[in-house]
Amino acid sequence: MSTPMESGVTNSKATEKPAGTANARGRQKGKKGVDSSLIVMGGLTLLLALLAYIKGPDLPLRGLQTSWTLLQDVWLQLLLGFLLAGFFDVLVSREFLVKWMGEQSGTKGILIGWLIGLAMPGGPYVVFPIAASLFNQGVGVGPLVTFITAKSLLSPTRLFSWEAPFLGWPFAAARAIPSLLLPL
Repeated sequence: MSTPMESGVTNSKATEKPAGTANARGRQKGKKGVDSSLIVMGGLTLLLALLAYIKGPDLPLRGLQTSWTLLQDVWLQLLLGFLLAGFFDVLVSREFLVKWMGEQSGTKGILIGWLIGLAMPGGPYVVFPIAASLFNQGVGVGPLVTFITAKSLLSPTRLFSWEAPFLGWPFAAARAIPSLLLPL
């Protein structure tokens, strides 16, 4: 039995790229360019490693050990954040996101971004991979900024487990009420 390629017949569905392989900003997934933030971070890392070596030859190794300790503390949150973003990317269609939170969604998109930001659990390890996924799917800048701002300013988990118990309800309310309204 011959394969489609041998018989000269091609299956157009087999050769088409699945929906969502090119992000909303026109860059193909899988094609990696040199990102300016990568250059800046790499340059700063090398500069600090050099300064550490000049200050003391043992300091770069101590810096690497400290970095390893930090990575051991956060690797699971990072992994889960990227997994959540990946599953979100494949489960929620681009059309749905653009309809509800795209550039043309207006106030509706801002309100949805605000509500999702308030309800989103987790810290920056979860939020920023999801925000990147949303951006790549075509979510508008306004709803995305509102989402990140709402999550950063007011987290119900932080409010009830840290701020109110340690600082008291008057302080927590004085910070929470403006934080609730600012993202809008």
